[in-house]
Amino acid sequence: MIRSLAAVGAAALLSSFVHVPAFAAVVGVSDVSSLQAALDTARPGQRIVLADGVHAPAEPIKITTPGVTVAAKNVGRTVFTRGGFELGAVRDVTIEGFVFNGSSTLSVPVEAQATRITRNTYNGNKDGASLSVSADDVQVDHNTFSNRSNEGVYLQITGPGSEIAKRTWVHHNYFYNHSFTGANGGESIRLGYSHKQSKSAYAVIEHNLFEKANGDPEAISVKASDNTVRFNTIRDSKGYIVLRHGNRTTVEGNLLFGSGVRFHGNDHKVFNNYVQNTGDRAIVFGKGSETDSGPSSTSHDRPDRVTVAFNTLVGTGAVVDSDTGTYAPKDCVLANNVIQGSSSKLIDMMSGSTVKYEGNIVWGGTAGIPSGYRSVDPKLVRDSNGLLRLASGSPAVDTSAGTYSYVTRDFDLQSRSGKPDVGADEHNSSAVRKPLTKADVGVSAP
Repeated sequence: MIRSLAAVGAAALLSSFVHVPAFAAVVGVSDVSSLQAALDTARPGQRIVLADGVHAPAEPIKITTPGVTVAAKNVGRTVFTRGGFELGAVRDVTIEGFVFNGSSTLSVPVEAQATRITRNTYNGNKDGASLSVSADDVQVDHNTFSNRSNEGVYLQITGPGSEIAKRTWVHHNYFYNHSFTGANGGESIRLGYSHKQSKSAYAVIEHNLFEKANGDPEAISVKASDNTVRFNTIRDSKGYIVLRHGNRTTVEGNLLFGSGVRFHGNDHKVFNNYVQNTGDRAIVFGKGSETDSGPSSTSHDRPDRVTVAFNTLVGTGAVVDSDTGTYAPKDCVLANNVIQGSSSKLIDMMSGSTVKYEGNIVWGGTAGIPSGYRSVDPKLVRDSNGLLRLASGSPAVDTSAGTYSYVTRDFDLQSRSGKPDVGADEHNSSAVRKPLTKADVGVSAP
C-alpha cells in the first residue's frame, strides 16, 4: 500500500516528538556475572533485572553508569549472601528489591548522589552499619531492617570527613528486632556523629515503623542540626527518639508506645506527639554536662530554648522528666500539653531549670510545677485505633495559651482552627490517624 503524502508527513512529525531509544529499556540477566557485564555496557535510563536466586559473588557488583535501576526480578527473592553492590561516581541510581544476608553489603559513597535505596531487606548481623549513606539527596524508602544482634546500627547517615550528608529522606521503612545487649551502639538510625553535630543535614525521617528497637536506648539518634523527625511509630521498644547532639531539629506528630523523646542542644521544637509510656518519662529534658557543645564534644549539651508544645503525654509518675546534670535546662517552654498520669509528681524538672509553663492540663497526680497548668480531667477517650483523644466537652478544647504559629495542624494533619485545643489532638469527629503497622511500611507496602 502506498501511503499518502499527508500520512508520511504526519509520521515524520510524530517521530520528531517521540524518542525511541536504540537500546533495550529493560535487560534481564540470570546471574551476577551477567549482571556485571550488563552494567559495564549500561546506558542511563535502563532497568537491569536480576533473576530470583541466591548469589554469593566474591566481590561486590560495581555500578559506574548514572541513571540506571538495578532491581530484583521479584522483591525479596533475589538474595545476596556475600558481595553486594559498590557504587561509583554516579547520580540517580536506584537499587531495588534485593535481600542482603550474610556478609553482603551496600553503602552509598559521597560520589553517588541522588541514589534511591528502595524495597530491600537488610537481615542479620553486619560488620558496621547495615546501610551507610554519605552522599547528598539520597532516598531510603520501603526497606526492611531486621534481626540484628551485634553492635552496629541499621542505618548510618554520615558524610565525608567532618561534613554531613544533606537532604537524606528516610520514609516507610520497617526497623525490627535489634537485640544488641551492649550499653551503646545499637541504634536503628544514627543521623550524624558527635563531631558533625554543628553541620546542617536537613534530613527528613518520617512514616517509619520501629518494633523491638532494643539495641540501644536511642532508636533514632540525631547527632546533626536542622532535621525533621515526624509521623513515625515506635512500639515495644526501649529506644527513644533522642536529639543527642545538634540544634534546631523538629520532632512532630510521632506515635510512641513505651518509648519517648529525649533531647539535648538548642532551639528544638517538639510538638503534636502522642506518647503513651507506662514506664513514665514520655518527655525527657536531657542533662547538661556543658552549657554548649563544641564541634567535637561528646558530652551532653544543656537544652536551651527548646519548646515542647501541644503533645499528649500519658504515663504514671514522672511523665515529663529531666536528667540531673551540672547545667539545668535554660529558657525552655512547656506549653499546651495534656499530661496524664496516675500517681506521684507528673512533671519533675531539675532544680535551677528556667522553663516557661503555660496552658498545660495536668491530671491524675501532683503537677510538680508552680504555675502554667490546670488540674482538670482532659476527658481522654480511646478510639478504634487505640489512641486517646479528646472527648466532646473536654476542657482542652479551644483553651490553649500563647501563640505558636508553626503549630497549624494536629497529629491527624487536620487544621487547627480558632484557638487551638490543648494536646496533640484537635477535637474533630473525623479522626484519621492510626499507628503504623507492618502493612504500611517495608518492602511490600504500597
